[in-house]
Amino acid sequence: MNGNDVKPGQELYQQVRGGFISRGTTLAAWCREHGHNPTNARSALVGAWNGPKGQELRRRLAEDSGVIRASQAAAFG
Repeated sequence: MNGNDVKPGQELYQQVRGGFISRGTTLAAWCREHGHNPTNARSALVGAWNGPKGQELRRRLAEDSGVIRASQAAAFG
């Protein structure tokens, strides 16, 4: 999956959660470790928080969970 193909929504939220679980952690643990509120993370992933900060958080979550590779993250919008 490349960064341009990733669109906010419930499916992305589930993919990111699954990605973290497959890496032996959780979305909530990632949020705690990086100083983010899990509710804000979910809002960014489903598209409810879609400003520049929400888009950046969504990109980081998709990259860190393994949904997209770091080389694709630059194209993520």
